[in-house]
Amino acid sequence: MINFDIQKPFIASIDQARLTHVIQTTLQVEKIFGEIELSLVVGDDEQIRALNLEYLGNDTPTDVLSFPSDELDPDTGLRYIGDIILSHPRATEQAALSGHSTTAEIELLVVHAVLHLLGYDHAEPGEKVQMWAVQNSILNQLGTPLKVFPE
Repeated sequence: MINFDIQKPFIASIDQARLTHVIQTTLQVEKIFGEIELSLVVGDDEQIRALNLEYLGNDTPTDVLSFPSDELDPDTGLRYIGDIILSHPRATEQAALSGHSTTAEIELLVVHAVLHLLGYDHAEPGEKVQMWAVQNSILNQLGTPLKVFPE
């Protein structure tokens, strides 16, 4: 189950069914089967800046934050894998700079964030190469028209 929390200004531009498919595809590629639960929040730069400062000590907005968890939701009994917070304005800006759609950028960020919830990281060069390869494979399966490469 995916819990969506989308700020009002962004509701019309978010296709929840498509993002559900993006998340489910990512989980399937990673061989995560059975019912799980996660939350996806789509907000603004101020909301994500506050969380970035509180939890990571960075007083700047960012594109997406992932907060992994691995516990059972007491209300549903499902495995809760964590929270994703995405900045819609940042995704829009990055998409424009990269020359692709905001939808494609959001799909990339959601795949990226789910992989973080599942334990992927990109702090080290080898980790980054592996994570980017998995992202590209998933984006290809989804038909999302972009690729990311380690720097």
